[in-house]
This record gives sequence, C-alpha cells and structure tokens, in this order.
Amino acid sequence: MSIGESPLESLSQRELRNESGRVLRAVSEGQSFVLTNSGVPVGRIVPLDAPAPRLTIARPARREGGWAALGIERRTVERSLTDILDDLREDCGR
Repeated sequence: MSIGESPLESLSQRELRNESGRVLRAVSEGQSFVLTNSGVPVGRIVPLDAPAPRLTIARPARREGGWAALGIERRTVERSLTDILDDLREDCGR
C-alpha cells in the first residue's frame, strides 16, 4: 500500500496496529484512510486540517408548531436543585 495511490485508501485494523508509525507519517503528510474491521468500513483517519465533510440537505428545515406552540408556562421552583438532591440522597441512606 503506497502513500500516494488514492485519496481514501483502505486500511485494516491489523495494518493500523502493525504499521501505526507509517500510517501516522502518511496522515501528517495529508493522506486519508478508511479504517476497516473484517472488511467492513468503520471509520476514517484524516489529517486535522482536512475540511469536514459537507452534509447533504435533503429538504430545508421548517418551523411549525413545536413546544412554544403549546403555550405551557414555566413554573418557578421554591427550592434549589441542590436542596432537592440532598433530600433524595438522605432518603437513599447515603
């Protein structure tokens, strides 16, 4: 497996384990790898400065309804969360 063959070269878990130094040098030089386990792709090893893959937008987001449309008013709590947790811990015997 040579360093400059293709942008995403397949790399097995065993190759990564046995040749980690060579793989890390290749990644630092800009090479990317698809990591496989028993032939099944499970991850990608890319340089830190590689651009993040773009997400495809299947349809634009629409805001309809949601929690705000229910008109529920937030209640205020007289006790702090710390007090409530302390009481619960006393009930458990801790």
